Amino acid sequence: MTPQEFIAQSTIVEKAPLVPELSLHLATEITPIWLASESYLEQLGIEPPFWAFAWPGSQLIARFIIDNPERVRNLRVLDVACGCGLAAIAAAYAGAKTVEANDIDPMALEATSLNASLNSTPVHIRAGDMIGTIPDCDLMVVGDVCYNEAMAARIVPWLLECAKSCEVWLCDPGRHYAPKLSLKVLARYDVPTAQELESATSRSTTLFSLRDISG
Repeated sequence: MTPQEFIAQSTIVEKAPLVPELSLHLATEITPIWLASESYLEQLGIEPPFWAFAWPGSQLIARFIIDNPERVRNLRVLDVACGCGLAAIAAAYAGAKTVEANDIDPMALEATSLNASLNSTPVHIRAGDMIGTIPDCDLMVVGDVCYNEAMAARIVPWLLECAKSCEVWLCDPGRHYAPKLSLKVLARYDVPTAQELESATSRSTTLFSLRDISG
């Protein structure tokens, strides 16, 4: 079974609550896909299926982009830690010049490719860990990446460095390790979530711009 066949068979085509314009291959129940995929992913040395869910951060980024297409139109957009690819797909849908989706999880990139095809949106896949590089793009969008102390400590300084050469948006659903900085707020929503994922039916999620403090 190929990775894309596994994704297609382990999910159903759904729409994220905040982004009904786009369709995605998503898990509608947590435990079955987690258990079903464990042995398969372990054989491949791949992480659990975080790509099977539309996380609050990616939903808000996508919603903001679709509501404000002029913010991405004709820009080169990079979605870092893309997960299911929702933010990248929204950028392509809204008229970005080019869109790249990056993740360290190869399965997330397979899911993103599958979801981009589902929506007939051109998204280029970029594999590997980009932290420490300076991406060649106009806008970088980053979803829910401050989920633990080690990750936040590694990625936030890099994002601030990138913000010196391109616009950077960081979306956070109230994680404890999100940067405690004075950031410009672009949007804030209560994003519907699954109780099994977030132990809540919604999370107050904020989209920040890092450009104003990068100097």
